[in-house]
Amino acid sequence: MTQKWLAIVGIGEDGLLGLTPIAQFLVEQAQVIVGGDRHLAMLTPGDRRKKICWTSPLEHSINEILNYRGQPVCVLASGDPLHYGIGTTLLHQVAIDEMTIIPAPSAFSLACARLGWSFTEVETLSLCGRSPALLHAALYPDARLLVLSENRHTPAVVAQYLTEQGWGESQITVLQRMGGDSERLATGRAATWAEQDLAHLNFADLNTLAIALPLAASPLSFSRLAGIPDTAYHHDGQLTKREVRAITLAALAPQPQQLLWDVGAGCGSIGIEWLRSHRQCRAIAIEQNCDRLQLIAHNATALGTPHLELVSGQAPAALHNLPEPDAIFIGGGVTATEMVETCWNALRSGGRLVINVVTLESEQVILQWHSQLGGELSRIAIQRAEPIGKFLGWKAMAPVTQWRVVKR
Repeated sequence: MTQKWLAIVGIGEDGLLGLTPIAQFLVEQAQVIVGGDRHLAMLTPGDRRKKICWTSPLEHSINEILNYRGQPVCVLASGDPLHYGIGTTLLHQVAIDEMTIIPAPSAFSLACARLGWSFTEVETLSLCGRSPALLHAALYPDARLLVLSENRHTPAVVAQYLTEQGWGESQITVLQRMGGDSERLATGRAATWAEQDLAHLNFADLNTLAIALPLAASPLSFSRLAGIPDTAYHHDGQLTKREVRAITLAALAPQPQQLLWDVGAGCGSIGIEWLRSHRQCRAIAIEQNCDRLQLIAHNATALGTPHLELVSGQAPAALHNLPEPDAIFIGGGVTATEMVETCWNALRSGGRLVINVVTLESEQVILQWHSQLGGELSRIAIQRAEPIGKFLGWKAMAPVTQWRVVKR
C-alpha cells in the first residue's frame, strides 16, 4: 500500500480545539507543519517541530514540502482545503493515495448558515488574485453570490463594480472571522457603500462577501447563452454578427474544461461567448492586429471573461506550441497556406473544427477540405428589418458559408 505521508487538515477560527479527534491526531503526529502565519500561530507556544510558512511564489513552499516526502507532514488550511483551497493545488503534485484530507466547514457553508441561504441555489467564485470582472457572468436578477475576498479592500472594490454595472441596489454582507469569538457581519447597499462608511471599516483580510442582487435587471446584464447583442462589443467592423455567432457557438458545442482556439479573433466575440457558457471553459484568441488585440482585451474584461488568453501573431505560425485544443474556430485567414492543415493536425481526437467564410475563394478552400474530411456545410443567410423612408424593409447581411467537421 502507498504510504499516506501528507495530511491536509481544514481548520476554522476556533483553532485546534475545533478539530475532530482524527484531525487532532494528524496534527500531533506530524514532524513538519505547513501553513500561513495565522495557522502556525494556532500551534502550542514552544512547538519545536519543523515549520514551513507559505511563500510567494507558492511553488517554493510546495517544493520544500516534496523534500519531506515519506515523512509525516501536515498542512493546515482554512476551511475546506478542496474549495478554492491549497488541497487542489497539492493534488497536482501528490497523488490522493499519498494524502489524507480532513475538511472543515468552508467559508461558503458558514455564510449560508448565517444568512439562511441554500448552498445549491447560490453562485460562488473567488476574487483571490482574480479580476472583479469575473463577477459579470454571475450577475442576473435575484441572484445570490458568495465571493471569497482577496483582502480587506475587496468589499469596496466589489461595491464600486456592481454600481458601475447597474447593480447599485445590490445588498452586500461582509462576513469575517466566522466560527470564532471575533465573528462580525456588516451589511450595506453597493451604491451607497462609501456613504455608509462601510468602505472604511477595518475588515479582516480574510473575509467572505454575500451579495443579493435586486429583481430589476441591469441594462448591462446579458444572457450566458450565445448571441448577446452586437452593441455589447467594441469593434472595428470585424464582428461575427449576433445571429451567426449563436449558430457558430452551437456548432462549436462548448463543454466545461474544454479549450477553444479562436483563430483570427477580430474583436474576440466567439472566444468570449465560449467562456461565458461555463466558468470552466478555456479559450485562446489568436490575432495579428495589435489594435484588435486591445479591443479583445477590453471586451473580455467588460463581459466577464478577463481570463481569455491572448496570442499576438499571424496564423498558422502563431499556433505552434499552443495547448492542444478541443475546438477550433477560424473566422478569417482560411486561405493562408497550411492554415486548415495546421489546425486539423493540432485538433484533439473528437474535437470540432468550425470555419466561417464569406468569399468565393474561401469557399473553394473549405469545399476542397470537405471533399477529403466530410462534415457539414451550411449557408447562413440573415435579413434584418431597417428603415426605408417612412417604412421598414428587409436588408440582407452578407451570407456566411459554414463548415463543421469532427475529428475521428
